[in-house]
Formats: sequence, structure tokens, C-alpha cells
Amino acid sequence: MSASLKAKIADVFDEPGCDKNQTKSEKERKKGCTKQLTPGAAAGGCAFDGAKIALQPIVDVAHLVHGPIACEGNSWDNRHSASSGPTTYRTGFTTDINEFDVIYGAEKRLFKAIREIVDKVDPPAIFVYQTCVTGLIGDDIEAVCRRAAEKFGKPVIPVNAPGFAGPKNLGNKLGAEALLDHVVGTMEPERTTPYDINIIGEYNLSGELWQVKPLLDALGVRILSCISGDGRYREVASAHRARANMMVCSKSMINIATKMQQRWGIPYFEGSFYGISDMSTTLREIARLLVEQGAPADLKDRTEALIAAEEARAWERIRAYRERLAGKRVLLITGGVKSWSVVSALQEAGLEVVGTSVKKSTREDKEKIKEIMGDDAHMIDDMTPRQMYAMLRDAKADIMLSGGRSQFVALKARMPWMDINQERHHAFAGYEGMITMIAEIDKALFNPMWQQVRAPAPWEAVDPLLRAEAAPA
Repeated sequence: MSASLKAKIADVFDEPGCDKNQTKSEKERKKGCTKQLTPGAAAGGCAFDGAKIALQPIVDVAHLVHGPIACEGNSWDNRHSASSGPTTYRTGFTTDINEFDVIYGAEKRLFKAIREIVDKVDPPAIFVYQTCVTGLIGDDIEAVCRRAAEKFGKPVIPVNAPGFAGPKNLGNKLGAEALLDHVVGTMEPERTTPYDINIIGEYNLSGELWQVKPLLDALGVRILSCISGDGRYREVASAHRARANMMVCSKSMINIATKMQQRWGIPYFEGSFYGISDMSTTLREIARLLVEQGAPADLKDRTEALIAAEEARAWERIRAYRERLAGKRVLLITGGVKSWSVVSALQEAGLEVVGTSVKKSTREDKEKIKEIMGDDAHMIDDMTPRQMYAMLRDAKADIMLSGGRSQFVALKARMPWMDINQERHHAFAGYEGMITMIAEIDKALFNPMWQQVRAPAPWEAVDPLLRAEAAPA
């Protein structure tokens, strides 16, 4: 690991926005927040994966992976992060290094790849991602990026987050550091208003940002930049002129919020777009921060009027669902901000949360879960597939909400399942998203298929002797 990468990781671990981090001694802080990955272990994502996830939703730039082609994977719709315009981010660019590059170095190959992207695509910027192999052979992507930027007159941003550096969450922060070092503050917006905000850690999965934007538009609040869902390079580069920042994804890019506060004095808060009450709280916080930063005081009154109208409409639309879902039990296997924000939304629909996963959650997330669910909150640190199956089989939950990797556990237990993670096809943010979420849960729970799959098979009703004769030898 290079000295510059070690210094950057040490800087990330010294994050002032993390209360847990600040309670540690200096020696403990240097060790980081999580143990290093075991080579060959499936640890739920590496640092490179985290950096790519965090930055790829910037839709108009080319994302070039410097490494073997397998590191790039399938970029087309891999996380359902939607764009309202350019689709450059959906094309997978990679240097596809081979054995000769490992022996002789691949810096020339990287430079040629950048030139080819400039000639064929001509994006406003190119992000270059370091991977394990090219990091181990010592390719200096920062030097290549500097030379390419001078040669082609275009920003070429090095993202130095090889997989061996640590887990996915560290990669999120290293990707954020690349934005802070090379992008944010390098351009000026065409105009500014007293209502400008940045939304940080929102990836516009299945278009969730678009369910929130009309609410902000109704208040006259402008999203100067979203980092990084449906983002544009110019917007991110001029994000330092916003009046307030909202932190969405639980601390995945907290270093952007804290360092923008240090450098440009931009205040921030952490909020959620999931659930009726949480959405209302978020709108109030945005209005409060903007008024404190000089926006007209009537913004608060307009916000309350909008909340009253939207809440009344949302409660009316989910009233019928609440009667059907009352008392139904949910097992929630997710992490981060969803470990608490979705709990609040589910409770509003009359559902009982029997357990929520906190494997990828911070201490602040866990405190919020206790706040919502009480001191007897069922927080699951790391549930194995066997334990999930037993919980569902014993009918301690009526439905499981999780990522795609866990769906087969629910199907094996012949229990309803719904995707709550990034691969989902439905947007659950805002008041409208809350209604969508409840409707999808209702569909999953009351699908007649479950009665059929739980019923005995026709041959199980046959006389045991006939069944034995019919069985193959």
C-alpha cells in the first residue's frame, strides 16, 4: 500500500463527524473502524466496490476501471441508479490488463485508454479507479491522470481505492475524498440562490430522488448538486456554493459533509426520505437550516403548509392498507440508513418489526432504532441464512424484506419476500414512495401463491403404500 493511500486512510479514520470514532484513543483510531478483509473471503464488497458505487451515479462522466476486466463487471443497470439525461455512466470502461501488463506495468495502457475515451466519448471528466492488481504492481494512476489532464485539457480524476485497502464502507469514503481533493470547488455555478442545497449520499435508486424533488420544487428549494445520484460533473464541482447540506446515506460520505463545513462553512444534518413522519422532519430541517443561512423566514410557514397537505393525502391513501396489514410481522435484513428509517415507515403502516439487521449500521443508527422501537428493539448483528430460515419457518415473521442475496432463504421457507436493497425496481422515497412500499408489501403478503405452495402436494395425500410403489427404485 502506497504512503499516500495510507495517509488518506488515516485521514478518513480521523473523521470528526463520527461520534464513535472520537471516543477512541489515538492508537485505536489509527486501526480504523473495521477489521481488514481476509484474502479470498466474501466480505460483502471491497474498497474499490464501495468507491465505484459511490461515484458511478455521476451520470455524464466516464468511469474507467484500471485493472482486470472482471473488476468492472456489468455496469449496465447494476444498481438501478437512474439518470434524467446522459447515460455515459452505464458504459463499462476498463483497461483490461493482462499478464504482460502485470510484468511490465500498465501505465501506458491506461494513458491510451484515457485518450480513446476522449476521442470517442468526450465526456466532461474521466474518473480512473485503481484496483488490487494495478495497486500491487505499483502503477501510479495519479501521475498518469495529471499528465492526461494536461494533454487533453479535461479533468481526469484518480480514485485511489484498491480493494485490498479495506471494506466497502471505507471505499465510499475514499471515493468521497477523491471528490474533495479534485472536484468540489473547482468550478462556479452559473447562478446561486438563498435556497440552494446539496444532497449527499443519495444515489437515485429506481428514481427515488425524483419523488423528493417535486416537494423541494414546490418550496422553491433548489438542489444545487446531488452527490451522486443523477449527478453532473459541473454540479458536483460547484457544490461548495450551497447554503446547506443534507446527509442521506448513513455516514457513507460523511467526510464530504464535515469537510465542506470546515472549508466553506456549510452546515449539514442527517435525514431520511423514508416514511411519512421522517419525510416531514427532513423538510422542516432543510427549511430551518436555509432560514438560518439567510433565506426568507416565510419558508418555514410554506413548508408546514406543504407538509400538512401531503401528510393528509398520504394517510388517506394508506388507510385501507393499514387495516389489512395491522399486526403483520416483518423481518428486516438490510443496513445503514434503512435499518432505522424503513422501520419507522413500516410502523406507520401498522406492521410490527420483529428484527432489524445492524451489521452495516453505525452507533447513531442503533440509537435511532432504540428511539423508534424502544429499549427492547430486536437488533440483529449478523444473522446466518440458517437462522433466517428458522425464524421464518417458525412463523415469527410473516414477510422478509432484504437484498436479493437473501431471497432464496425466504422462498425455501415458503414465506413472502420483498427487495428493499439497491437492486429493487420500485422507488420508496418521499410520501409517494411510502404508498408504493406499502402497496408492494400488501401484494407480496396476500399473493394467493403462498397458500398454494404451503398446501400438501397432490401425491402427499395418496395412500402411503401407493406412494411407496410409485416411488422410483
